[in-house]
Amino acid sequence: MNSDSESLKNQLLTWLLADDVNTSETNLVEFKENDGVDNSLKQSATFASGDPELGGIPQTFKLGDIPTVQDRFQAVLKRRLQTEIENQPPLFPWETHLMEYPERLEERSLSLVPAWGWKAQQSKLNLPITLPETVFRELLEKCQTLLTASLPLGAKLVQVVESFFPQESHALNDIAGLVLRSTYRSADVLDQKLNIENDYPDLQPRQQMALSLMAAKQLLENLSLPVTPNSPVVERQWYTSEGLLTLRVEYQSRGKQTQLQVQADLPTKGIVTLRADGTLAMAQSSSAGCLNVELSCQEFNPTYTLEVEFPEIDQQPLLFVINPTI
Repeated sequence: MNSDSESLKNQLLTWLLADDVNTSETNLVEFKENDGVDNSLKQSATFASGDPELGGIPQTFKLGDIPTVQDRFQAVLKRRLQTEIENQPPLFPWETHLMEYPERLEERSLSLVPAWGWKAQQSKLNLPITLPETVFRELLEKCQTLLTASLPLGAKLVQVVESFFPQESHALNDIAGLVLRSTYRSADVLDQKLNIENDYPDLQPRQQMALSLMAAKQLLENLSLPVTPNSPVVERQWYTSEGLLTLRVEYQSRGKQTQLQVQADLPTKGIVTLRADGTLAMAQSSSAGCLNVELSCQEFNPTYTLEVEFPEIDQQPLLFVINPTI
């Protein structure tokens, strides 16, 4: 080991051992040179500095008892680090001050954001292949946004899927016209080269348009509950990750007065809210079971909206529209 590294080590040791040893030059530990000549630590530092009076010739020294010094160095370093950590504990990057954390988390609290629970309904749609969850989710969100809009069904379909196919409005309108025809519900109308095992990303753009429009049409139909005096009762089912949601809607009309009764069979705890003409009726359950809500309205042919909320499967409620007609 050359004198430069010896000098640096000795200076570090002197700093670390400042509380335990005397650092005066007169009490420095003596080291022995390889040829047996004694010299002091101060002299070794002088050699390392290349003092002109010694000719600046570096010489080699070794510590008398290296294992003992190393053990002492490690013990002192460990003690000092422990003291500094106790006096000023380190913080995580997201912390501005010391925080207490529980030793263990309950299993249920690990799921901080509920999984999207409405996707199970896709398995009940009449589609040749399965849509990616991200595509199906966006289609459902757009359908609910446009559900109460006063637009023809074809215009709603185009608006639901147009964000997937920018600059393709002409093609979308053409295909939407075909989708509105009942014969186009068959998968055979899609490109003959389409393999039913193909994934959605592997389809041609026009095939993706057709599939998305077909899904949008069925979603809008599933979310709409038309009732008339001749057909005053309608039922609808929606599959969720927690089980089957069943809705039963009964419509009664007495002159200008209309009354709507909704019975909801919930697969898990939830909230049901019926709205119309600025009024609402709400029911809530803490477990799976049946809820009933009803509203009376003076308005001619009012539009009712029904929200079904399951906090455990999604943060947003599922919206249905009920259109009574005479």
